[in-house]
Order: sequence, then structure tokens, then C-alpha cells
Amino acid sequence: MLLCGFAKLLGLDDAALAQRVARIGLPSLSGALCLQHHLVGGIAGWTARVTLPDEHAHRRLVEVVSIINASDLGTGAKRLALATFQRLADVEAEMHGIAVCDVHFHEIGALDSILDIFMVAALYVELGSPEVICSPLPVSDGIVHCSHGLLATPAPAVLRMLEGVPVYGVEGAGETVTPTALALLLAMDTRFGAWPALNIERTARAYGTRVFSSLPNGAIFAVGHRWSRQGEQHEQDPESSHEHTVQSHRHD
Repeated sequence: MLLCGFAKLLGLDDAALAQRVARIGLPSLSGALCLQHHLVGGIAGWTARVTLPDEHAHRRLVEVVSIINASDLGTGAKRLALATFQRLADVEAEMHGIAVCDVHFHEIGALDSILDIFMVAALYVELGSPEVICSPLPVSDGIVHCSHGLLATPAPAVLRMLEGVPVYGVEGAGETVTPTALALLLAMDTRFGAWPALNIERTARAYGTRVFSSLPNGAIFAVGHRWSRQGEQHEQDPESSHEHTVQSHRHD
């Protein structure tokens, strides 16, 4: 949902997204991404539709780094994508008791995760690398299917990365936070909490692929500038993103 939300905040259409996907440098991603109107419970929003060829590659971190370095993404986007994959590799190594260099990404190393992480990194930088504030994350007891079999939720990597992150419990929802989304939020130095004092400039509503019955669906995105308690809007420093805030109230 981060990809869809950031794209809508930037006002990008499918043609503009295709240009940015091409910068990743993987021909198999050509034509893979589009944004579509989507209704959940009668409320309109947007969702990202991804169509990819079947692939069974298990990439190591060094292979992903090679893709990052060979891409045409900007320096800031490359740095954020690398930080996200590095965080995932570190936690996977810890969970399996192996060296980082021996980690083989399964779902995370697949083309859809590469597309997601690379594009979120690029769009975040295009937004001006703003401060990101996100509501506490929902977690639930449940089961997730992965290459390691059936795991209780939150999955081990997610559980480790949730340390220090405020959460709240919901019933019967299964996996509500994915490793990719959480690693991206942490790599962006996201602050978790309530809405800030914000002059809202643009908003977006993004939906994922699942519909939950036990919690609100989708994510609300808003971008704007902070204002003081006296009602004065801060001046925006063109060389700083501290006054430029993306608020995300989200359920993944």
C-alpha cells in the first residue's frame, strides 16, 4: 500500500509509473505495475495491481545489491532500498542463526518484493524524503504460509522488527503486517503515533489485496506542512524535509 499511496500523493499515472519502473533495469518488470480504482465497503480508493512472470529465484543480499547498484535509481533511492534489504537480511540471519552473507531471500527476493521496495524508495525520495508518521500497527494471532511452512503471526522477522513499535491487537485477521512494509517504514525512520499538527495538501486512500472484517481496511495517506500551535505554518526549507510530513494511517 505504500507504493500506491505514495504514487497517488505524487499524482502519477500508469505511464509515469512505467517510466520509473524501467529505471530498475529488470526487463521482466516491464508492464508489471498499474494502479486501479478499488472499492471496499463502498468506499473508493486505489490499489496497485502487479502482474509478473512465474519465478522461483532465491536471491542473496549480494545479488539484490548488484541490482540496486546497476539500476538507474537516484542515490537517495538506492540508499533507502539498500537499507531496507539490509535490515531484512540482518533479521533473517538472526532468526535462522546464520551469517548475513548466507541469507537467501525467498518471498522477499522475488520480483514483486523487488518492485515494491525499489519503487517505494524512489517515490519517497521524489516526495522530498519527508518525515513519515504512521499510526500504531495492528497485529493478530493467526497463521501465515511461507517457504518455511506454516508460521504463527506475527512471523518471526516481523516480530523482531516490531520491537520498539507501538501495536494494537485485533481478532482473527492473520498477517496484518508484512516484513517488506515494516522494513520500509523502519528504513524511512518512521515515527509511530498520532496525527501531527498538519496543513494537509494532498490525500490518498490505498487498499491492499486482502479485505479484513475485524479492522478498518486500507491506508489513509496525507502530505503537508507542519504548523505551530499559534497557527503559523513553518517555512519550508528547500534543503530539508523536516517540515514536509507524510501521515499514514495504515493497516497492511
